[in-house]
Amino acid sequence: MLTVIIDYESGNLHSAEKAFQRMAAETGAGQVIVTDRAEDVARADRIVLPGDGAFPACAAALRRSGCFEAMVEAVERKGRPFLGICVGMQLMARLGHEYETVEGLGWVDGEVERIVPSDPALKVPHMGWNDLVIDHPHAVLDGIATGDHAYFVHSYQMRMADPAQRIAHVDYGGDVTAIVGRDTMIGFQFHPEKSQAVGLRLIGNFLRWTP
Repeated sequence: MLTVIIDYESGNLHSAEKAFQRMAAETGAGQVIVTDRAEDVARADRIVLPGDGAFPACAAALRRSGCFEAMVEAVERKGRPFLGICVGMQLMARLGHEYETVEGLGWVDGEVERIVPSDPALKVPHMGWNDLVIDHPHAVLDGIATGDHAYFVHSYQMRMADPAQRIAHVDYGGDVTAIVGRDTMIGFQFHPEKSQAVGLRLIGNFLRWTP
């Protein structure tokens, strides 16, 4: 089994790589590599798309990397399990509206917009720990409950048009989407590799997931 973390120059992937390798060893999930090679993405059994930065820049960098088509082929046509993290989750949306309107992958029915908390005292970016509220059960959330907390750093969130695809949210002056998913695809707005025991549990669950 091979899990590929796609490197398209969208942030330091060292901590994510270590967390996935640790949980792959614990769950017997095989090999984890970080790569920018389309041929590695094409042969992957599981695909992880991380991302730090602005939606338009990340979308453009992913296409430039040569991994975009290989990822779409593997996930859309072959049904490989997919995990998007932070901007990697946002790229699953139909559209992103950060600085300009840019098309996403269109894998979930939502659009990415700036967070506007109802309480003006709440600062943007939304940064730090927040409690998850589970909206729908999901295999990757095995052992995770409402009230468990995860670590967030983001200024934009996905507004869902299809509530069934919002798996969990947090409260930050209003609902903020935390987890999305459908079919073989799931996305975390937070950073599981920085979310201690909860994050490691989610990573292990993803590595065991057979949708």
